Amino acid sequence: MKNFLTASLAFATILLSFSSYAQKKVGQAGGQAAKSIPKTAATPSNRSVSPAASNKNRNLNSGNSGSKRDNLGADKKSVDRSGNNNLSGNKVNIDNSKKNVNVNIDNSKDVKINNNRVVNNSVRSNAYRPYTRPPYRHGGFVYFSYRPYFYHPYTPFFWGPVWHPWGFFVAALATTAIIVSVENAQYHYDQGVWYQPYNGGYQVVSAPVGGTITTLPPNAQTVVVNETVNNYYYGGDFYEKTEKGYSVVPATAGTIVPHLPEGGKEVKVGDQTYVQFGEIYYQPIQVDGKDMYEIVEVKKEDIK
Repeated sequence: MKNFLTASLAFATILLSFSSYAQKKVGQAGGQAAKSIPKTAATPSNRSVSPAASNKNRNLNSGNSGSKRDNLGADKKSVDRSGNNNLSGNKVNIDNSKKNVNVNIDNSKDVKINNNRVVNNSVRSNAYRPYTRPPYRHGGFVYFSYRPYFYHPYTPFFWGPVWHPWGFFVAALATTAIIVSVENAQYHYDQGVWYQPYNGGYQVVSAPVGGTITTLPPNAQTVVVNETVNNYYYGGDFYEKTEKGYSVVPATAGTIVPHLPEGGKEVKVGDQTYVQFGEIYYQPIQVDGKDMYEIVEVKKEDIK
């Protein structure tokens, strides 16, 4: 009996040990299964729960990121192209405006300004030369001249590459420009052209009366004022020989010039057409078959 109990106890112990061992193995297997189950379970759950989300993410990524890249890339290309074209275009336009607009467009505006800013804006009488022709009368004014009226169209004349018409604007002056002071005002002179500071640069103006230079501008022409006096004409300005050099003088009535600069305008006075610069009137005439202009003396008619 004793031996039977001992054997039973031993068998029970073995069974308990085996059962414990089996549970341990099952637990390990279960743990491994548990570790693998979330992965396999989570994946389908994510796939089943978030297709829209994943598609949304994909759409966001492809729509915002991909298309954003494409759009930005396209925009960048278009910006670069249009930018370069615009930049080069602006450069061309700016360069052309400096070279052409000042002459063809802005110059017309500047000339209008200049017509209001004319410095040399008077005509002096020719005291040593009496008029032999009756004057032309119209609108309460009398127009004196020495030669008969002969109309020909006004065609502005250019005195070469270094010359600029009144109203022409430049950003900077050449190093050859000099400063000439006239009645507490400063002018800049360079090769027959007179400038004054204007709008951050310099604008061409008519020569100031009294301004004196030591050398005449190139291609200056001699014009006869009367039997004893000659003037020198260049670019619409008149000079007389003085002790200090050559001084700017007002236009003298009766002086005949072969050309007129840009900046004048044709004005109709009754049946005759004059070219006007400020208050100076030029009458078209013909001398030895050549078209020229005579400075007219205009006076208010004295009606008694």
